[in-house]
Amino acid sequence: MGFTVLQVLPALQSGGVERGALEIAEAILAAGGRALVASAGGRLVPALEAMGATHIPLPLDAKWRIAGNAGLLATLVREERVDIVHARSRAPAWSALWAARRTGARFVTTWHGTYSENFPGKRLYNSVMARGERVIAISRFIEAHVLARHPWAAPRLRLIPRGADTALFDPAAVEPARVAAMRAAWGEGPFILLPARLSRWKGQAVLIEALAGLGATAVLLGDGRPAYRAELAALAAARGVRAVFPGHVADMPAALLAADLVVHASTQAEAFGRSVIEAQAMGRIVLAADLGGPRETVEPGRTGFLTPAEDAPALAAALRQALAMPAGARAAMGQAARAAVLAHFSKAAMQAATLDVYRELL
Repeated sequence: MGFTVLQVLPALQSGGVERGALEIAEAILAAGGRALVASAGGRLVPALEAMGATHIPLPLDAKWRIAGNAGLLATLVREERVDIVHARSRAPAWSALWAARRTGARFVTTWHGTYSENFPGKRLYNSVMARGERVIAISRFIEAHVLARHPWAAPRLRLIPRGADTALFDPAAVEPARVAAMRAAWGEGPFILLPARLSRWKGQAVLIEALAGLGATAVLLGDGRPAYRAELAALAAARGVRAVFPGHVADMPAALLAADLVVHASTQAEAFGRSVIEAQAMGRIVLAADLGGPRETVEPGRTGFLTPAEDAPALAAALRQALAMPAGARAAMGQAARAAVLAHFSKAAMQAATLDVYRELL
């Protein structure tokens, strides 16, 4: 199957959008295609190029360059004989849509977020993500969101949940020494891990409030603004909560296995919540905020817990319940969580379904 796909996104730093681009590039190459990714660059470029894909540096992170980027992309599409342009973010998507129309390339979008509509014209700006010849929704939550705002996109909408790399995120594949080193670096357990960018809406403050009096350590893993990190550290000190800030961690499988429990505490609805299924793939119990994508990946009482968003007392009660579970019961819940990911949320299934979308257009 000889074909060329150009994925476009603002940058390749970290996060679900970026990692999804790499995973689909991997699938394109495995299917005999050529995988191109255009972005402003970032820490994931070496990993992309190591798999055999091509990165083209373009200033797609600059919204004010939408028209100029359309011209650059059109030239690239012609020179590289691109069959499909696949957009993953709004500003690059507008450029990609115009480039596809100029060149005759097919146009696909993946709708990765809810995208606020907090000023006039924003719904029109967001609507580019519904203008693909195929529109991929990453969860049932996002599917409903798209249909509510852009019902005309229904015939072109395809539901493809995100997937965890179940070979990478496999407890059996992690050497105990990696886990021991992680726990030693964190200090005194038990360890409650929240893997997310240090951003207010990710709910790190909610977790700190919930841990007051529980005697556990909050492991707030991820990059973020120094000022917000300092604010969280001050809150933890005021509440008597141990908190560590490891920053960006490359060895996420070991980090998840080193955690006693994993928390998702976002105060706004996640489009999917990839960190949830990655933790579940590692056999970890996840306590997630009851809104958005995690409602589809966490089965309360069987694979984890759901608690009301921004409700620190409810999260504290669930944490106490989970920490009090006998080791065997906690292990059984973790095994059920991994089994659910293997059955419904694997990277391989996501890749296969995306290739099927490409084949529909080719």
